Amino acid sequence: MTANAKTAILAAFAADSLALGVHWIYDIATITKRYGRVTTLIKPELANYHVHKEAGDQTHYGDQMLWLLRHVIKNQGFDPQIFITDWQNHMHSYDGYQDQASRQTLTALDAGQPWLQSGSTSTDLSGAARLAPLLLLTQDSKDLVAMARAQTQLTHNSPLVLGAAELLARTSLLVMQETLPSIALEQAAQDTGDLIIIDLVRQGLAARDQETTTAIRTFGQSCAVMSALPSAVQVVARYADDVENALVENVMAGGDNAARGMFIATILGARPKAQIPVKWLQDLRCYPELQKLLA
Repeated sequence: MTANAKTAILAAFAADSLALGVHWIYDIATITKRYGRVTTLIKPELANYHVHKEAGDQTHYGDQMLWLLRHVIKNQGFDPQIFITDWQNHMHSYDGYQDQASRQTLTALDAGQPWLQSGSTSTDLSGAARLAPLLLLTQDSKDLVAMARAQTQLTHNSPLVLGAAELLARTSLLVMQETLPSIALEQAAQDTGDLIIIDLVRQGLAARDQETTTAIRTFGQSCAVMSALPSAVQVVARYADDVENALVENVMAGGDNAARGMFIATILGARPKAQIPVKWLQDLRCYPELQKLLA
């Protein structure tokens, strides 16, 4: 189970870095014209969101996931108050992109609001999608769900994002226990008891036979859970046995492919014997640190 968790974490970092080069590019034709099919880690050149980043770096989502992994390893657990204090300190000197959720949360923390109340109202999937490091800590679904919701609430205090975090935590554990991803998603959605999450998962599963770019255009390419969650579910269901093509197809669908990619990669990477392209890991600039942390 620990090996599965480590692969899921590495897959999530690789997915985020693969998306970096064309993150938030909504025009699929522009991506294809410039790069063809994005199968390697590339420098972001088409937009100015990640101007300080190089090929193999992380988006701001991946950077926050790395902060979470460092916290988990250092503390051999997850302490929300310690983590959000560290997060606040990181953000004060961070030269990467600060999205609306980060800015709103940082403003609240700096104003002295308690951490339980400081999280933004953002409905972006990214708050849930960065939870992979928590898979190292427990195989108990109740404990993992509690941690997943807590880490999400710190920056994304929206019922929709909290529901997505619970879904991802429950699904990942089931997949680590050799449940097929589509079945795991459906079971996990039911276990959340959240009718909106259940419906979004059903929408994604029902679209599994569509081309991914078509399905994601229909659901919406944006960051919001209402669009990003069924889109991510569609990719998981369509490419359940193929991490590489799942993540490439997700990137080529444009929009917020980084948050979707982390969500997809955590689930598919948690499968026993899941394979991540060696080239992606070799080109990942934080890979040496990940190896040390995960050792």
